[in-house]
Amino acid sequence: MKILFINSVVDYGSTGKLVRDIANASKQAGHDVLVAYGRYPQENSEDTFYFGSKISTYWHVLMTRLLGRHGLHSSLETKKLIKVIDEYNPEVIHLHNLHGYYLNVRMLFNYLKTRPQTKILWTLHDCWSFSGSSAYFSYSGCKVWDKGCVECNTTREYPESLGFSNQKYNFNWKKEAFSNINNLTILTPSDWLKQLTEQTFLNSYKIKRIYNGIDLQVFRPLKNESNSTEINLLGVANIWEKRKGLDDFIELSKRLPEDYKITLIGLSKQQCEGLPSSIKGITRTENVSELVEYYSNADIYLNLSQEETMGLTTVEALACGTPVIVYDQTAVPEIVGDEVGLVVKANDIDLLATSIQNFDFVRYSSEACREYSFKFSKEKMIENYLKEIEKL
Repeated sequence: MKILFINSVVDYGSTGKLVRDIANASKQAGHDVLVAYGRYPQENSEDTFYFGSKISTYWHVLMTRLLGRHGLHSSLETKKLIKVIDEYNPEVIHLHNLHGYYLNVRMLFNYLKTRPQTKILWTLHDCWSFSGSSAYFSYSGCKVWDKGCVECNTTREYPESLGFSNQKYNFNWKKEAFSNINNLTILTPSDWLKQLTEQTFLNSYKIKRIYNGIDLQVFRPLKNESNSTEINLLGVANIWEKRKGLDDFIELSKRLPEDYKITLIGLSKQQCEGLPSSIKGITRTENVSELVEYYSNADIYLNLSQEETMGLTTVEALACGTPVIVYDQTAVPEIVGDEVGLVVKANDIDLLATSIQNFDFVRYSSEACREYSFKFSKEKMIENYLKEIEKL
């Protein structure tokens, strides 16, 4: 089969790497593959097509900030994409992140409706497809729910709008554009997002869950023998937005004895400078080996995020043999089994501190964590995606 992947990026970030993994596996299975993307151009290759432009992106950002019109610009770039789809003529189109200031989403879906013979997979990595504004709205809340989040309580979350929000208009065009499409199957990375999507106007389609996976050859235990009596606590995020729990880490540091050390990875320089002396802040690292060492040398991994569609850093920590404590919000709890860690009430810092100090390291052993992580292997994820593709 000919398979076309569409995503904001490729070979970059979590979704870009995921798309690359599925595309490579599809090629190995004998399929013809093309990846179309609109942000952060990479070196040209025979299986990728970059259709974006910086000018278009800047204009798209401006219109989003001023008028809340995200996903309704980049028309010339989208026409380039449509032309390539016509020429390539894929049997399967696998959609991923369509937001990201690079695509006229309504134009693309109007075009897809003219191709009833094409099978379409759409992996939702967040909630933007059924939201009037934000990609994530559970943390801030939703004012109106009508088979989706019509109006988010704030428009200051990505994709941020500072002027007119136009949330009802945005919700309505999405509902119209994303409805009545032949041969569409929706995939989600967690049961939580699957169940949420089933409450929206997208519930007329098949909705299936495929957990994201990690490379267990890369993420593996590298623990060093140490006689230190300190307990090392770790938190990791790509961007430490408010929903990721930075404020809770700071408050937690005030409740723990001095021999409990907190390290946070992925902070901005400004965030690092604002930390108390009890927390070690590290800016974002692209060095995976270094990240694996931090995971492996931590005694407990803490995921204090209140909004995740899966929470892959939790799985990475488990693969490195580190037990976890997570908040009881959105998709993260379903990743944590009884044998690998604890789920605690969000924002209850006293309970969190007590849970850390009473943590049973014998019960939640490194071996148990490593064994449990095989449920989320990259190989299993790819196998499940290929099954869905081949069903089509």
